[in-house]
Amino acid sequence: MQAIGGKYLAVAAAAVILGAGVAAHAQDQNKGAAPAPSAAKSAPAPRPVSAAAHREMEAKLTYCKTCHGVNGQGFRGAFPIPRLAGQQPEYIKNQLDAFIQARRTNVVMNHVAQALSPEMVDFLANSFHKLNPPPLGGASASLAAAGKDIFHNGVKSADVPACATCHGDDAMGNDKIPRLAGQLNDYIVRKLTNFDKERGLKASDEDVSSLMKPIAHNLNQQQIAAVAAYVSTLR
Repeated sequence: MQAIGGKYLAVAAAAVILGAGVAAHAQDQNKGAAPAPSAAKSAPAPRPVSAAAHREMEAKLTYCKTCHGVNGQGFRGAFPIPRLAGQQPEYIKNQLDAFIQARRTNVVMNHVAQALSPEMVDFLANSFHKLNPPPLGGASASLAAAGKDIFHNGVKSADVPACATCHGDDAMGNDKIPRLAGQLNDYIVRKLTNFDKERGLKASDEDVSSLMKPIAHNLNQQQIAAVAAYVSTLR
């Protein structure tokens, strides 16, 4: 019995020694290794919008549609009011800021924009972006053919680059570059003709609109009408 007991004690001692060796080896392997990164802090959850605040936002959206059309498709009245449906959210936000900061002038919008909170601006920009009604149309089909060439190839003799370079082949725009697809042709004509008097009016605080100044200036009225006619047909 003593021999057997001694044998078991020897095996147990060997196991302890082996275990200690493995632990020591693991410590050596981990020595100098960078500590495991702690779990990234989760982003704070967005603040919930109260029912009252949501109703106020919806009411403001309805108010905007009074001028910009039931589906944001634009409106022709005493003067053309632009389509906002499908417009790039960042462009809408940038232009509302431009009205607030006097980088862009419009008697109505300079007043309206001042009353909008940042949360309201986000809501309106995203709401209009989601709309996708068909274009109102009304442009000359014969002009649209010439406008397509200018949009995709530019006017080299006038140092005018292809509109598609910034606005995209589909005229959908990107970020602060506006969507032109489906925009009212007469609105585009009006804006390009008066670009210097309405956009980029604060030299100390220029934005992406400044890129259009020389381009708008170098296009003649026929070319402006042609480009406007073409993009107004796009969806």
